[in-house]
Amino acid sequence: MAPLISEKDLPDYRGKVVFLTGGNSGIGYATIQILARHGAKVYMATRNESRAKEAIQKITSEGIGAGSVEWLQLDLSDPRSAARAVQTFLMKEQRLDLLINNAAVGAGPFKLTSDGLLDIMVTNHISHVILTKGLLPLLKQTAAEPRSDVRIIALSSASHTFVDPNSFATRESLNKNYGNSLKGALNTYGYSKLACMLYFKALQKRFDADGTRITCVTVHPGAIRTPGGESVFADTPVVGLLFAKVIMPMMFGNWKDGALPVLPQRERPTCDCNSNKYEGDM
Repeated sequence: MAPLISEKDLPDYRGKVVFLTGGNSGIGYATIQILARHGAKVYMATRNESRAKEAIQKITSEGIGAGSVEWLQLDLSDPRSAARAVQTFLMKEQRLDLLINNAAVGAGPFKLTSDGLLDIMVTNHISHVILTKGLLPLLKQTAAEPRSDVRIIALSSASHTFVDPNSFATRESLNKNYGNSLKGALNTYGYSKLACMLYFKALQKRFDADGTRITCVTVHPGAIRTPGGESVFADTPVVGLLFAKVIMPMMFGNWKDGALPVLPQRERPTCDCNSNKYEGDM
């Protein structure tokens, strides 16, 4: 598990705007709840409107503080939806302080999209790249303001260590097939997360080179029991099901345990955050 962090360690987010992918359950839900309680205006960018609004209603009923939460349409399985989400957001807001690329899916059977790309790679990596690139001008504009602390945070996973490094330079490399076993599913998921980490490391290097005051951080939130994680194991007979229903509830943290390490803390301003390192408990 990641080190214990209290909500008291978090800064005041009043006047700040946050864009978070996913968030109707799991770590994203807890992250939105915490940010709103600290005054942020948070956009929950998800595919399913009814599930999102149900989650927002629950967050509000549990106490939202000075913040607010709005739903924004985003289907990460389609890169075109990511591009549309950018345009929708830019029509609504004139600043963006924090972009949290939270949403991800676990790997199922090997499947290509209509564009001929591995489905999990599109959802977990490619659509997030399109989203990030589209929002960069507004992120940079906000970062140019005095005393700003603009960040792009990507949720990662220790599973990136399960796979070999790759340049991801070709369609074939993006579509690597690890098979349909439980191990193959974990490797495929880790492969998509490795792609994310390499992209944001390269993006940070560009920011450092041109003096852009934005910090990119990839964060492993720890071993957390989430609906997505449970579903990957539960689909595997006997061993996987036992792990999902018995081991995870006993040994894995709750949603809030996963959310707190993701968020910047007051005692760790941007200048002290090593942007070239992976943040996690490994």
